[in-house]
Amino acid sequence: MDFDEIDLEHQTKEWLNSDKILIDAANTLEKGGADFIVICCNTAHILADEIQKNVKIPILHIADATADKIKAKKIKKVGLLGTKFTMNEDFYKGRLERKHGLKVIVPTEREKEIVHGGINNVIQGKTNPDMKKQFVGIINTLVKNGAEAVILGCTEIPLIVSQKDVKVMLFDTARIHAESAAEYSIKQ
Repeated sequence: MDFDEIDLEHQTKEWLNSDKILIDAANTLEKGGADFIVICCNTAHILADEIQKNVKIPILHIADATADKIKAKKIKKVGLLGTKFTMNEDFYKGRLERKHGLKVIVPTEREKEIVHGGINNVIQGKTNPDMKKQFVGIINTLVKNGAEAVILGCTEIPLIVSQKDVKVMLFDTARIHAESAAEYSIKQ
């Protein structure tokens, strides 16, 4: 599917066509014999509940897989980095808090702009030597504000900052989600 079309709708908050594109894709997977669905984008999980209403097979939610790993480490308070939508909207943070009992801390509005801009730079193939320093600074601020660990809630963020760059534990949602899907498929 053309993710640029979906991304444009994210920017304008016009989700109707995204709903149709992703629901149609999920239906195609189900008709093709898939046992479950993995949405390989944190932000696109804003539509996960709507997609789930339209298919019988389960969706392995990226926030659930991540929360399971966090709770296994006995962590209760986490920082969340991602697109502005992932950090601002309730579909991700709210799920972590209500369903999994985690306390979620997000960056300031200015820091959210930096994170979102850094993600977009990676998507566009642009590099910025200060980007890693900015992300490390934002992560350190989340820790100062009480985060015991930080969720890298966008597939591009691990291309900017990694565990070797910080002392706090990082949870790479793309890796966690992939591992969760592999484990789930073996159980089927």
